[in-house]
Amino acid sequence: MLPKSSRSLRAVLCALVAVLAVALFAVPASAKSRHHVRAAADGLSVTSAPFGNLPNGGAAVTRYTLANASGMTVSILDYGGIIQSLTVPDRAGHDANVTLGFGDIAGYTSDAYVKSNPYFGAIIGRYGNRIGGAKFTLDGKTYTLDANNNGNTLHGGFKGFDKVMWDATPIAPHDGTVGLKLTRRSPAGEGCADLSTCTGFPGNVDVSVTFTLDNHNDLQFDYAATTDAPTVLNLTNHSYWNLAGEGSGSINDHQLRLNADHYTPVDSLLIPTGAIDPVAGTPMDFTSFHAIGERLRDNFEQLVFGRGYDHNWVLNAPSGHHGKGDDDLNLAAQLVDPSSGRELTITTTEPGIQFYSGNFLDGTLYGTSGRQYRQGDGLALETQHFPDSPNKPNFPSTRIDPDHPYASRTVYSFSTVGKGGKGHAARARH
Repeated sequence: MLPKSSRSLRAVLCALVAVLAVALFAVPASAKSRHHVRAAADGLSVTSAPFGNLPNGGAAVTRYTLANASGMTVSILDYGGIIQSLTVPDRAGHDANVTLGFGDIAGYTSDAYVKSNPYFGAIIGRYGNRIGGAKFTLDGKTYTLDANNNGNTLHGGFKGFDKVMWDATPIAPHDGTVGLKLTRRSPAGEGCADLSTCTGFPGNVDVSVTFTLDNHNDLQFDYAATTDAPTVLNLTNHSYWNLAGEGSGSINDHQLRLNADHYTPVDSLLIPTGAIDPVAGTPMDFTSFHAIGERLRDNFEQLVFGRGYDHNWVLNAPSGHHGKGDDDLNLAAQLVDPSSGRELTITTTEPGIQFYSGNFLDGTLYGTSGRQYRQGDGLALETQHFPDSPNKPNFPSTRIDPDHPYASRTVYSFSTVGKGGKGHAARARH
């Protein structure tokens, strides 16, 4: 029989062993459970977190983050459908956020942001880009809009789709993808801040934008809309890209290729003239890769008008299959940052793409990294129908009707090139 002190020690040791045993078996079970969930979802997930409130007691904003097993994450706000952050690895496997934005909702609603209004990362509607004279005629009736840009309408007026709350529905991982669906009703009259001075767009339009991420670092946008009356619609996303990393400086060394032999020249107010001109022999020729800064400051009238590139390119007709299982997708653009090896390939069902070289970033905004955004610190590549199409009968129509709904798809594919990188553009070039 053990002494009392020994019995006490043995009891303590037995209790300790029991605790360790529980812990030992509990941790693997928990880890196994978590691993099983990830395996079932192929490493894909969707999470959400508060992102602050809109000013003056406004709505609570939520950030939804899609993630995959390849190191890519995409954070989207239910305010404006804004892509707030998009992180992808470089050729060495180092992650960085490659889109311009802010770390809290105050950045998107500050006086400085409202004044410069760069539309960082947002869904653009009802009409992406410009409508000349802030008016158009449909079925013999003239509709008038906010003249929010030098007498013209830009990106839907003073309060477009970029400045409203959307209803958000996360889409759980399934069939190798994870997603987020945003929906809203755009009432007749949107596009006019004061209905005593203008009509706004006709028709009540129910809109959805579905973001889908897979493990190949493909981010797919599916735009859909129905209307109860004839109207015009042109939706896009206005993310600014810097593939070297947000806040890292100029994108002038980025290499860009556009699958377009023609573009739509503009007047001094950036409204298309109606012409469709060849790019050959001009600084607008990106049919092969060129550094963005290579011809940016050439004495070419179109570049003078835009203080750089801010034009619509007319995409060449599809020449083959471009992935994602959709034969209607057409190669639109390929963007490569030589320093990091990151590459962005854009395919779309749209007939055009707007390339904007960040000409009006003026140093008044400080982004997610806390660093200043200056001219050319990011670029936008917006798939779209052509600007001012409602006033240009020779451009592809942007009309939708109750029996002809709106549907559009664009895919942003991220990869790497150089030193063993196997990117989409690298494959396309061969």
